[in-house]
Amino acid sequence: MLPDAPWRLREGLAQLNAALGADNARYVGGAVRDTLLGLDVTDIDIATRHAPEDVVEIVRRAGFKPVPTGIEHGTITVVLPSGPVEVTTLRRDVSTDGRRATVAFTDDWREDASRRDFTMNALYADPLTGEVIDYFGGLDDLAARRVRFIGDPLRRIAEDHLRILRFFRFLARFGDAPDTAGLAACTERARDLMALSRERIADELLKLVVARDAVRVLTMMIDRGILLPVIPEIDAAGVARVEALAAREAAQGIAADPIRRLAALLPADPAINEAVGARLKLSNARRKRLASAIQPVGSEGARALGYRIGIEGAVDRLLLADGDARAITDWQPPALPIGGGALVQRGVARGPDVARLLRRVEDRWIAEGFPDAARIDAIADAAVAQFLESESNRNA
Repeated sequence: MLPDAPWRLREGLAQLNAALGADNARYVGGAVRDTLLGLDVTDIDIATRHAPEDVVEIVRRAGFKPVPTGIEHGTITVVLPSGPVEVTTLRRDVSTDGRRATVAFTDDWREDASRRDFTMNALYADPLTGEVIDYFGGLDDLAARRVRFIGDPLRRIAEDHLRILRFFRFLARFGDAPDTAGLAACTERARDLMALSRERIADELLKLVVARDAVRVLTMMIDRGILLPVIPEIDAAGVARVEALAAREAAQGIAADPIRRLAALLPADPAINEAVGARLKLSNARRKRLASAIQPVGSEGARALGYRIGIEGAVDRLLLADGDARAITDWQPPALPIGGGALVQRGVARGPDVARLLRRVEDRWIAEGFPDAARIDAIADAAVAQFLESESNRNA
């Protein structure tokens, strides 16, 4: 039985299930799996026998907004007062090429379950009774913390090569021991990853590196050459750096972050860093952060670093450099309590000298630990006096 969980009481969910009708709707996938594991659930997926166009009409009649986010694949996002829920028509694969599938709709629950990747992801639950429906031994695998493909692993990988990385990600998040047939198939077909878009690879890798057992699973992947065809720059030394970083994050009470973990996983070489970021087609913001993370910390201190480059970037650098980031995790950098106009009022002529002098004042303010407005006035007075004196001597 599906245990009681807060998400099952979300506003509008009971009305949606009632509108879809008895035995025409079941919870499926992550919501069922994670509830059985005692984990928090954020995303709710409902499988239904209704055709996508019928779902749209049913949802509208029930008073909710349907959004056809993936209607060609059978998925309608239903906007409830408590947030979105995805409703997907039961499907079967017509054809696959390792990257995408052509699907047809069905009304057969088992046929829908058979096209899913792992047994723990093919668990359904009746919304009313909470009864869990398990076609392929997923409950036993979940109890054993075993990630197991449905059916022949090689066939499932041939259908979608990304399942290789998903196997390891799920193993890092949920598994205690790998299914031997699945592990052997992933190892044998590792070169299939080369056919995937780098965006899909990046998405799985960034989820994997922050999973609870990332270090053990990454080690397993390196030993078996899983990443060699697509990211050969990642090696055992990188995994050791991630292990050290994870220990510092835990010791300092700082949540794991995927870009920070990726920075540790890669050699601290700007050229490699840039090449991998480009190859994975990371966003410009993520590539910039990846490059910043491997830069030296400097000698100014954690708060000075946080003020100059931002808290997120400073935490990255400090943790990667075996530093202590706790002084800035809950710190809000102050704004410089003086502007260029105050220097002009003190006698500095408008122009580039104002900007240069303001930077000098700011540097002193940072070095003194961000003192209050009274002290910044004194710092500005001294800086302006020194500047005017030097200008007077130069013009004499």
